[in-house]
Amino acid sequence: MLNIAVLVSGGGTNLQALIDSQNNGILSSGKIVQVISSRNDAFALVRAERAGISRCVCTTEDEILAVLRKCRAEVVVLAGYMHILSKNFIDKCAVPILNVHPSLIPSFCGKGCYGLKVHEAVLKAGVKVTGATVHMVNEIPDGGEILAQKAVDVLPGDTPERLQRRVMECAEWVILPRAVEDICRKLSEKVFAVPVKYPGRGIITGCTPSGRLMFAYFIMGRSASSRARIFERSGDDLIIKLTGDVADSSLILYAPVRTYDGNVIVTNGDQTDTIYDALKEGRTFIEALMTREHEPDAPHYTPRISAMITGYDYWQSILKRDGRYFYGYQFTKGKGHLIHTYDHDVTPDKPLPSFDGEPRKINIPEDIEAFANSLWSELDSDNKVSLYVRYYAPDMKTYEDRLFNKGE
Repeated sequence: MLNIAVLVSGGGTNLQALIDSQNNGILSSGKIVQVISSRNDAFALVRAERAGISRCVCTTEDEILAVLRKCRAEVVVLAGYMHILSKNFIDKCAVPILNVHPSLIPSFCGKGCYGLKVHEAVLKAGVKVTGATVHMVNEIPDGGEILAQKAVDVLPGDTPERLQRRVMECAEWVILPRAVEDICRKLSEKVFAVPVKYPGRGIITGCTPSGRLMFAYFIMGRSASSRARIFERSGDDLIIKLTGDVADSSLILYAPVRTYDGNVIVTNGDQTDTIYDALKEGRTFIEALMTREHEPDAPHYTPRISAMITGYDYWQSILKRDGRYFYGYQFTKGKGHLIHTYDHDVTPDKPLPSFDGEPRKINIPEDIEAFANSLWSELDSDNKVSLYVRYYAPDMKTYEDRLFNKGE
């Protein structure tokens, strides 16, 4: 389920339509986690409070971006938001932004055409049909891709207020929740609902709809040495081999996958061996990782991410500068969790921000070929290096796998 943030400025009737659609099951692939208002007296804030949704007031685009990052918004909806967002904001936001406009675009739209002004223009023009449009937001006011439209008759004796109400009830409140659900459903089929330029190294563990246990591991690289690597199978293990000369291979050459006594270990460093040795000695996944910390690669201090599949549950862990974090999960058919080292890319001269929050819940399809190809295509083409995916048979004794190396 994707995180939705809604931007508002007034009464919040469209926000209420989204809240109602959550309650009645129309909007089921996403959840409103944050309401952001441009005004502190907007009644939309009251609606959010009544629904138990986090709410705040932001007066600048930078403030909005900070809130969106904090709540991990994966979809943004403008629901009566009375400000035009800049191209800089749209580029930095990097998630889909939807808007509902009270006319049939391309009619009665664009800069300065909003609220009652739209309906006044409709009545002045004498047209017989108007309506509403849900569209993607780009740098052109009301100029983004149209997602949905619904027509509404203009009736004799209509006033701007009466027409506005009919357009809201018959069109806006109908098509907005459906368009948001459609976007959320499509994005939830991807591993990265929000594209990440440089997630670094990543682990996925989970279970297919039929109950087959699985994992995936990928690596990326920004430097020549990081890219001079390939994955190679070694029995049931996976190892990394160099394809060129590297001055220091201490942090890039390791066995990402090892197995011991029915346990499958997947990590982004030599802590694979730490966990393997601990299991042999009768210690646990957590006990093993309590002896390790983040990588000594200042200024990034790359987190160590690890996972282990036991056959009846799975664990994920991240070791960062601010602590060690462990997450245990029961298998749920068709679901899994993704954890990666970095949150988003920055300029090369700045430290990479570590993954923040809990591992992200994702959908796991039954078809390994479709899943592996989709994940490989989602990874940034400039930075991806290798990907390995393994789906186990129900008895965990056999498996099928897929391996991708950009350098081959």
